[in-house]
Amino acid sequence: MKRIVIFASGSGTNAENLISYFKNRNHASVIQVLTNNPRAKVLDRAKILKVSALSFNKIAFSETDDVLNILKANNPDLIVLAGFLWKFPGFILNEFPNKVINIHPALLPKYGGKGMYGSYVHEAIVANKEVETGITIHYVNEHYDEGAVVFQAKCDVHINDSAEDVAAKIHELEMEHFPKVVEKLLNN
Repeated sequence: MKRIVIFASGSGTNAENLISYFKNRNHASVIQVLTNNPRAKVLDRAKILKVSALSFNKIAFSETDDVLNILKANNPDLIVLAGFLWKFPGFILNEFPNKVINIHPALLPKYGGKGMYGSYVHEAIVANKEVETGITIHYVNEHYDEGAVVFQAKCDVHINDSAEDVAAKIHELEMEHFPKVVEKLLNN
């Protein structure tokens, strides 16, 4: 059985989608949700779906081995960042080479980097009158949104689309593609 650990910072819709997708699969499951936000809705979603969930602070994540030790104990086959906003420390990445992926709500390399997440990305896309956008699933390295691209899916942006319209399109792409890409990575 392949083991997935999810990191999230917010509402957790992508985490919920992944947990639900793998719930009835006999080859992989989400075994842990970790968050840097003790008030994140992802904690409630994990509880409802009966998946262990913990929150941690910056010291536990980047200044000590606390989170690293949790990961080592879980021995994940894949670590999935699903709306996780902190930069991943190199010492954790070194322990799990090519096992950490992220989903980004734009077609990288456009609209990536520090501070480019969620509505900030969608607002920038609308402000710059882009005609298409999409999602990027990529490996995580020491730099925000610069790891090797695994998968991209596109959607059109219409002239009258608001940032909320773009967000809804991105959410559909995430729900459709993220679990399948995770599954494919686990099977390779």
